[in-house]
Amino acid sequence: MPYLGKRCFVLDLDGTVYLGDIPIKGAVAFIRERWRDLDFYFLSNNTSKGLDTYVQKLNNLGITAGREHMLSPTAPMVDHLRKTGVRRAFLVGNRDYRATLLEAMPELVLAPDNAQAVLLAYDTELTYAKLAAAAHLLQKPGVAYFATHPDLVCPNPAGPLPDVGSFIALFEKTTGRLPQKIFGKPDPAVLVPLIDRYAREEMVMVGDRLSTDKKLAENAGIDFVLVLSGEATAKDVAGEIPPWRIVEHLGKL
Repeated sequence: MPYLGKRCFVLDLDGTVYLGDIPIKGAVAFIRERWRDLDFYFLSNNTSKGLDTYVQKLNNLGITAGREHMLSPTAPMVDHLRKTGVRRAFLVGNRDYRATLLEAMPELVLAPDNAQAVLLAYDTELTYAKLAAAAHLLQKPGVAYFATHPDLVCPNPAGPLPDVGSFIALFEKTTGRLPQKIFGKPDPAVLVPLIDRYAREEMVMVGDRLSTDKKLAENAGIDFVLVLSGEATAKDVAGEIPPWRIVEHLGKL
């Protein structure tokens, strides 16, 4: 049964369902109470963790999500790599993301030798050797450059941490290059599997960031609920296209 006319809820994770390792109780209660009546999907730009990590975290909160409920920048990036014929690439990413990428695209060879592209993800195991190798490749004509998402920082209870957007700025200063394509929020390609199944008016994006969550909803032509449980405040919306709803947390919807 739809809720406020919506059948498909796409939820950001950090700042919307939980803050780091701390659950947002009202949001978790909303999801659990309506799990059988609504279709929930979870979308994170964070490519430092595998999908199973997110599934387990949700399961630990009593949310019976599986991989089929997870959306990430990896799927549209893999589609693009295959369409453009990229079969060899150098990845700036951690071990978890390397495994995730190779599971999605087993034919991809991840090595600097003869790399056709540099792939930039949220690398929590970043080393200067990786930065140097990527910088050298980006100075070669013909080497493509793709990033999994544009977030400048990753939320952390102790304060924001450098994310892919910060790495992009570093490489721009070093090589003068920007990614040819950036996947994940706010690129609506990440929602293609759902847009093919639901009418736009049945869908709603719920998140705490204007630059990624709200912008994604606008780009995809769906409604947006801003939750004030994470990054954004009500004042941040001044001068913006108003969200469909603004609530303290999802449980207040």
